[in-house]
Amino acid sequence: MTLDLTGRTALVTGSTQGIGAAIARRLADAGARVGINGRRAETVGDAVAALAADAGAGRFFAAPGDLATEDGAAAVTGVVPSADILVNNLGVFGATPALEITDAEWRRYWEVNVLAGVRLIRHYLPGMVERGWGRVLNIASDSAIVIPEEMIHYGASKTALLAVSRGFAKHAAGSGVTVNAVIAGPTRTGGVEEFVYQLVDRSLPWEEAQRAFMREHRPLSLLQRLIEPEEIANVVAYLASPLASATTGAAVRVDGGYVDSIIP
Repeated sequence: MTLDLTGRTALVTGSTQGIGAAIARRLADAGARVGINGRRAETVGDAVAALAADAGAGRFFAAPGDLATEDGAAAVTGVVPSADILVNNLGVFGATPALEITDAEWRRYWEVNVLAGVRLIRHYLPGMVERGWGRVLNIASDSAIVIPEEMIHYGASKTALLAVSRGFAKHAAGSGVTVNAVIAGPTRTGGVEEFVYQLVDRSLPWEEAQRAFMREHRPLSLLQRLIEPEEIANVVAYLASPLASATTGAAVRVDGGYVDSIIP
């Protein structure tokens, strides 16, 4: 299959590293011009330079701003007033005992993991509908369905993101715009490596720590390893392409078989 996104503008939030950077690179490989987002202009600039060194100059541009705030979202949409593809990848996670999650943490997870994406959908979706083409992709998690005891607030926020995706897909019905969620399973990123070491012995070498984490905390995984960011990016690029025109309102699993269900 040829994924041709030539002439399309994409914005990938939280894309200075990890899954977001992999998605940005894959969209650029397919021909899109991709906005790179993070909270700090310096970090975003470094990421744009690094991505351009790998994929070629001119394919990436900086779109810094803290999307957990209205002012930050306005800064981003000021740089990217219109987009054909929106990938809401920004998210925070971390392990906290269930009864120790404070109101402030609940609010932070809601602002970052849910409202940041909603703000951007409200901005970009009308233009997509008017033009008769667009793709909105919300990066969710297996934790949206299999709520982890050690991070209930994260799981609940990702469950909300599934609802957000389905609801906005209904709003865009018949317009040529698709809205989908991608259920990403445990994926190897810098943040996840730190998370793994929150839960297993820090003295273990990484390969042993990874196996211990999957065995003790994600035993339902059929893949039995962490997913690579590029494996998530490949599915996102397909869903962002014209080839996925009949997939909308869906929760597409890239979870390594972790969710024990034959449907999402």
